[in-house]
Amino acid sequence: MKKKESSDHISTLLGVGTTIEGTLSFKDTIRLDGAVSGKIVSEKGTVIIGERAVVEAHIHVGTAIVKGTVNGHIQAGERIDVYPPAKITGDIQAPVISIETGVFFNGNCSMVKPQPMPVERKAIETTRDEKKSG
Repeated sequence: MKKKESSDHISTLLGVGTTIEGTLSFKDTIRLDGAVSGKIVSEKGTVIIGERAVVEAHIHVGTAIVKGTVNGHIQAGERIDVYPPAKITGDIQAPVISIETGVFFNGNCSMVKPQPMPVERKAIETTRDEKKSG
């Protein structure tokens, strides 16, 4: 049985020839066909890395679907699905991982649920200060 390869609704598309450097944060589903370097972050969102995408980033998302090139670590709270002709150089971590035949993977694989993303320390301190004064 073939697994579902893409989400029902892609809310954002980064097309071929587009380059982003820095932190890319999103909700829902994003498809990347261009180049990204830095961080890709979404608490529960899905990232689809297309066949022509080149990603050099730390990825921390709900679900990752990889068909392109990733140099960096991938952490997913729900699952990671990897399809040919994907090339991953870096560690992957998710409670459910599927890697199909024909994929290049060089790294460590851990099938535990990643820790939740850290809340900004400044936001926590602001909340504490508000409670003290109130």
